[in-house]
Amino acid sequence: MEKYAYIRVSTKEQNPERQYFAIEQYGVMEKNIFMDQMSGKDFRRPEYQKMLSKLKRGDLLVIKSIDRLGRNYEEILGQWREITKEVGADIQVIDMPLLNTGRDFQDLTGEFISELVLQILAYVAEIERSFIRQRQAEGIAAAKAKGIKFGRARQELPAGFISYYQKWKAGKISIREAAKALDISHSTFYRRCKEMEGQEQGQK
Repeated sequence: MEKYAYIRVSTKEQNPERQYFAIEQYGVMEKNIFMDQMSGKDFRRPEYQKMLSKLKRGDLLVIKSIDRLGRNYEEILGQWREITKEVGADIQVIDMPLLNTGRDFQDLTGEFISELVLQILAYVAEIERSFIRQRQAEGIAAAKAKGIKFGRARQELPAGFISYYQKWKAGKISIREAAKALDISHSTFYRRCKEMEGQEQGQK
């Protein structure tokens, strides 16, 4: 039996030390520890896939907590079954021993408990996602009712814009020359010129 471990942090700024420390207690060799620094929204992660390709029947995969495996619980269920049923390896979840599929949980009762806990976690995660979406929608609706506008605030016209706009209109300067003088992109200068033209048309 070979022992493997998987560690995941969402960003490079997050510290994986707690996961490393917890996994050290299980005697996993350093060469068998795989770590990804990316979101857990799906399983298209290079180190996870590399670890998965090495797992064999009878091996043990150690993870600190179920959310280190991923965030999408439907996909977690699929991966869990692939590892435990198709590959025939065991999984040890340090923070939630009820999920462990090792020697202490090889009977039908242990397997049933593990599957049941996973299903409950998947249900709770989906309910929580629904609540988050509902709270976001309610918050946006309440903010709009108060007149709060969303999106990036429009930047003020740079100093001297009107002068360069008039020169451009008169054909005395190009868009790129005006944009460079105002220290803005030529696309921004052109867009604001068009807005200015629209305002002038509306005032006639």
